[in-house]
Formats: sequence, C-alpha cells, structure tokens
Amino acid sequence: MPFPSESPPAPSALSAEELHRLREKARFIRLETIRLIEIAKVGHYSSVFSAAELFASLYYDVMAIRANEPRWPDRDRFLMGKGHAAVGLFPILAEYGYIDRATLDGYTRLGNPLGDHPDMRKVPGIDFSSGSIGHALSAGAGMAFGGRIAKRGFNTFVMLGDGEMQEGQVWEAAMFAAHYRLSKLIAIVDRNGFQLDGRVDDVIGIEGLADKWRAFGWETHEVDGHDLSALTQLLRRLKQDARRERPACVIARTVKGKGVSYMETEPGWHLGYLSPDDAARAIEEIMQTEI
Repeated sequence: MPFPSESPPAPSALSAEELHRLREKARFIRLETIRLIEIAKVGHYSSVFSAAELFASLYYDVMAIRANEPRWPDRDRFLMGKGHAAVGLFPILAEYGYIDRATLDGYTRLGNPLGDHPDMRKVPGIDFSSGSIGHALSAGAGMAFGGRIAKRGFNTFVMLGDGEMQEGQVWEAAMFAAHYRLSKLIAIVDRNGFQLDGRVDDVIGIEGLADKWRAFGWETHEVDGHDLSALTQLLRRLKQDARRERPACVIARTVKGKGVSYMETEPGWHLGYLSPDDAARAIEEIMQTEI
C-alpha cells in the first residue's frame, strides 16, 4: 500500500443509545422515502436505501450543523453526486427546520421546491445542486479550498455513487484535492455495485477502487456502509484527525435496496414505483428490522 501509515486516532465508540437512535433514523429515512415517492409516483428507492445509514450517520452524529440555521457559516458542508437520492435527504432537512414539514407533502408537485434532484436555489440546507452526475467532488473541493482561504474550520463531505467513478471529472477533482492537500474534504463512495444500466463493473469496471484513490493521493478506508457503529466511528475519526494532511475517501460497501429483500435482488428498482401490495410488504420488512 502506498500509504501504510493511514491510521486515524483511536475511535470514539458509540453508546447503545446513540446506536439505537441512528438505526431509528435510518428506518425513518427509508419509510419517508416510500411515502414521498408515493406522492411522485416514481422514484429512486434502492439508491436511497443503500445510503440510509450514510445519511443517518452524517446528519444525526458526525456533521456540525444547527437546527433552523441552514446558512450557519461554520456548518459542515454536504454535497451529493448521486443527487437522485435526495428524496431520502429532504425529510432530514424538515426535521432540522430548514423546510416546512408540509412542503414534503407536495414533493415534486407543480410549484413545490422539492424535486428528484436537490436545488440549492430553492431548498435551504442544500449546499450544491445536482443533476448531471460527476460535478459534486469538484464543487466540494472548491468549498474546502475556500474554507481554508477564509480560515474557517468546517469540513466538506461529498457522497458519490460508484457508477459516478466512471466520470473523468471525479478524478480531475481528486487530483486537485490531493495536490492542495485539502484535509477538510471527505469523500464517501456508496459502493452498492449497481447503476442505472446494470452492474457497475459490467458497464465499466472500477476496481481496485481503494488502490485508485490511494494512488491519487487520498487517505482511503473501506467500511460496511450499513454497520452504523463502524461507519460512524470511522467518520468521527476522520473528522477529528487534526494530523491528516490529505483528503480522505471512505468506500462504503453497501447493498442496493438494503432493507427490502426483493429490491436487494432486483437492480430494476433503481427507478420505479411500488404498487400498494409491494409498498405494504416493503414497509413491513423495514419495520421488522432490528434497531
């Protein structure tokens, strides 16, 4: 390995209460995703479900953010490369008071600010708009660089899809961030193995992914993206590591559609709509998940 000294400080373990709360939040994200897509009549269930624990860990433990203050200057920034999973983020923003809860009830309806992808011009709490895949890491690197120039201590987190690793702009941004040693930048790759057209590695193979990030000069770690204890401890460690002089990448090994058995085995749920019977079955499975 090019960087054998990759070893953040000792982790701060989660208490049983903290872990229970994060599991409840991951469940909440999945259930709200089903509810909102019922309004839209189409959406990206499985893309949210692979990232539910990532959302929960970041927004309810790791990131420095304040309720009712979406523009707090020292907040940690969050950008989504896989912006089609924003339906799982909007309920969180409502819980923080950034948008009215009633706004959720009109998700994607005419005149409503909430769409399939997040729009920073319309939705408080969204730090960068998405749509075309591949731009978020560039913007995140710029924010991290700008934070350094402004002498602010915020961290910038960028969630990327694994299919997004096929975008050349991602690797241009990775080179930039490593060259300027943007230690306040943390990328999280949701490595769920699928993209719109099928298996990621059938479309364009991206392995060995960890070695690639290391070769581009990033401190790189791999974790089970559904293990909230391991995931949150790792993200805490990376955020608190004042010794690190390079950007960090977390490759989160996840399951597309996690929590709903028939979605985990059928890649077609990248985009779809649940019939009433399928929705009831999905909700039942999610509610039976141990927290």
